[in-house]
Amino acid sequence: MCKEIKRLVVETTSLCNLQCKRCLKQNPTGGCFVPEGTLKKEIFLKLEPVFGNLDSLVLNGIGEPLLNPYLAEFIGIAAKKMPNSAQLGFQTNGTLFDERNSQEILEAGANTVCISVDSVRSKGYDEARGANLALLQKSFSLLNTARANLGLDDVRLGVETVLTKNNVMELPDIASWAIDNGVSFILVSQLMPYQKENAADVAYDTNTQSAIAIYKKWMEIAKNQNIDFSRYYAAFMKFDVRINKNDARLLELANKMIADADKQGIYLHLENLLKRDEAFFARIEDVFAQTADLCKKNGVLLDLPETAPRNERRCEFVEDNSLFISFDGSVHPCYFLWHRFNCYIGAVEKRVSPWVLGSLEENELLEIWNSPDYKKFRDSVLQYDFPFCFDCSFALCDYVYVDDFKEDCYLVDVPCAACLWCTGLFKCLF
Repeated sequence: MCKEIKRLVVETTSLCNLQCKRCLKQNPTGGCFVPEGTLKKEIFLKLEPVFGNLDSLVLNGIGEPLLNPYLAEFIGIAAKKMPNSAQLGFQTNGTLFDERNSQEILEAGANTVCISVDSVRSKGYDEARGANLALLQKSFSLLNTARANLGLDDVRLGVETVLTKNNVMELPDIASWAIDNGVSFILVSQLMPYQKENAADVAYDTNTQSAIAIYKKWMEIAKNQNIDFSRYYAAFMKFDVRINKNDARLLELANKMIADADKQGIYLHLENLLKRDEAFFARIEDVFAQTADLCKKNGVLLDLPETAPRNERRCEFVEDNSLFISFDGSVHPCYFLWHRFNCYIGAVEKRVSPWVLGSLEENELLEIWNSPDYKKFRDSVLQYDFPFCFDCSFALCDYVYVDDFKEDCYLVDVPCAACLWCTGLFKCLF
């Protein structure tokens, strides 16, 4: 018997009132293509049969949910059938709230509203979003007032922050600002760069945690033996048989490190490891600790991302029986495969094509969910038999680079090898 659908992410619109610099919609020349449209009521009503079993319903995708005129009505329809314990809400840029819609949305049954806040320095926010930070302050005030007027103490207001090198040190200030505005949770995620020029802005390492641990272990050995490992490539590329003694010692130690990693089934991307900025990541750990302490003191739930991919993968989307529905009724298996785009991870370009496993225009949702193709996808993902592309010195190879993906180098036919959601870097709303 197939598992029940427990989580729905429904794109109420792909339209947006802002032009955020790092959004995939702002990179049409880089392979990104998001058709514009708004979810119709008749499509949303096709979801009703599964509402009674849901743990959560998230009403957003690539666009701004408040641009859908039926948003409050959608919330009301779902709230009447969803369990009382379920989470129902959306993530928003927070610039379109007014006294009327803030009350309508909460009164209809939304119990979670998350606003994107990447900076609380007016200049930084304005440059990134093309909007005014004062609008967010007003939006929180409107939502807090509506929550109080309606007596809805259980409504959760939150903030989502996407980290970059430019704002990561600001995280404690963002948390403090959010706490002052009455949030109960703060969700922090890493950046997925959709523009090549933003690839260097990320605040994470693409080397896996196990690869980093092995590298640091052997760098300590190198230090104790007075070996300068930064010269590895210079020594490795020497073709002179009269290689000097120091280079010979360096290469011998490098071979031992590679053998150690190989014994544990871990690949090392030495070029990327040599570029790792240990001081920068130490500062991030300090910032995370400060933010965590601040949130703990104020009773605010904080969800922080990893700063390097975990080796043990867990796709929360598939594990938690989730699916994504775009505004046109197309059914997709996850966030990563929702739209057509190019992204840049570790300065390497990856082309992504949307995977569509059915359409609500043609079939019922449960029929699509229980189809052989969808079941095969879920089963393949849950085996977690994928290579770690970004530990591989060949990354990205033709197997996963092309947008018409067929299989990876392990001959697995689901395009998950280059996905970093399941490694703890990227976070999604409930």
